[in-house]
Amino acid sequence: MKKFITILTLMVLITTTAPFSVFAEEKSDAENNPLNLAENAKSAILLEQDTGEILFNKNEQEKLPPASMTKIMTLLLIMEALEEGKLSKDEMVVVSERAASMGGSQIFLEAGEEMSVNDLLKGIAIASGNDASVVLAEKISGSEESFVDEMNKKVKELNLENTKFQNTTGLPAEDHYSTAYDMAIIANELLKYETITEYTSVYEDYLRKGQDNEFWLVNTNKLVRFYPDVDGLKTGYTNEAKYCLTATAERNDMRVIAVVMGAESPKERNSMVSGLLDYAFNNFATDKLFDKHEKITEVKLLKSKNRSIDIVSDHSVSTLHKKGENEKDIRTEIVLDETWDLPVQKGEQVGILYVRDGENILSEVPLTVEEDVEKASYFTLLKRTLQEMAKTR
Repeated sequence: MKKFITILTLMVLITTTAPFSVFAEEKSDAENNPLNLAENAKSAILLEQDTGEILFNKNEQEKLPPASMTKIMTLLLIMEALEEGKLSKDEMVVVSERAASMGGSQIFLEAGEEMSVNDLLKGIAIASGNDASVVLAEKISGSEESFVDEMNKKVKELNLENTKFQNTTGLPAEDHYSTAYDMAIIANELLKYETITEYTSVYEDYLRKGQDNEFWLVNTNKLVRFYPDVDGLKTGYTNEAKYCLTATAERNDMRVIAVVMGAESPKERNSMVSGLLDYAFNNFATDKLFDKHEKITEVKLLKSKNRSIDIVSDHSVSTLHKKGENEKDIRTEIVLDETWDLPVQKGEQVGILYVRDGENILSEVPLTVEEDVEKASYFTLLKRTLQEMAKTR
């Protein structure tokens, strides 16, 4: 069992609301919905990104077919592969017969054709290309089936209990399901890769520009053009799923994620998502405590190569409040592992930042190391020991 030590407590006076908890329980439901939010959706949720606060929910744990919103998880694993160096954006990938044969929404890839990872990403994020999804799945994992195994492993890592994937695309398949809640959490994880919105926010673009087989990409998410500040994420439609959308927008340093599943028409879907976003921006605001990767504290380790280690969070840290609420006394408490097993990899969790209102914990934020922490060499340790001895003389 790991031991922990409290390193630092800070106090910040800011405007906030009554205590929230991480992924808080219902703030509203279908029976208590005076604004008729997402009234005609089978399920819906509205989530603030930094705090994980649920601002609205309706049947958010109901298992439903996610259709092409499945590709949010596909994109998450692609972005992870890029960060880990398994892929590069300018790398060319050969299209397989199987990938080229995908039906549904596609960018009409041909077997044997080569396309860059960057353009394939465009094809998925903008045009919801099933063929592009399978190409990158095969490139990363060898086959779509192996990639799907990784998708479901990621589901477990995120502690999601009501999602199971059978493919990378969202094409109809038995035992392929998710929930509005789970889709919001997967979207939140994807948005940690901030460059993803460079793709999902694009309304139109071209593939094979200037060639005979030039292809016009038009975003399936019309809100990126028609709702201010929307910059993603993913639509979905099948006969069974009806019209679905996971959308995200950022305004005044607050990013929210809205999910609607089971709408009867794209117009109704877009209207309900717009209503959820309006509700968020009209009624809530955030106060930033730390930016993403901002140094929160540091530790000094005698046995590490670098004596001083910066401790950060992999996302920005904020508190959420209803507009017009009274001021509260917000405290942050940093609790780090007491013992470290070196080496430690960049991004590895080494503690928790607690954001408190009195005794109430508003959020628990994982703290990570900013860079790899390696063991010090024998000579480095000897030098440090001699320096310490000299100080005590």
